[in-house]
Amino acid sequence: MRGLRTWKRCYKVLKRTGTLKIFISFLLFLCIAAALLTMLDPGIETFGDGIWYCFVAATTIGFGDLCVATGIGRIITALVAAYGILMTAMVPGVVVSYYMEYLKIREKETISIFLEKL
Repeated sequence: MRGLRTWKRCYKVLKRTGTLKIFISFLLFLCIAAALLTMLDPGIETFGDGIWYCFVAATTIGFGDLCVATGIGRIITALVAAYGILMTAMVPGVVVSYYMEYLKIREKETISIFLEKL
């Protein structure tokens, strides 16, 4: 039950900061890139393979079980990898920044309540 509350809290933070739209656009971009790779590159045979390849490229893991063979496939891979790096840097940064601001506001409220009681 606690894990569900954590996910709900993350969802609310992403939604309030506008990062949810960016994250959804990233997932949409991965699906489009996977579809393009499936159609244009002989090294990627199914859409599932395309999604897996894009996930591996976006996270910069690079297992090497699937490889692109064309120039356009390499360009798509470079775009997916760059977008993945940006997402990896941006989303946690926004969430942490939002949380720090929330803690500052809460701390100020606590101090105000304490001073009023004095």
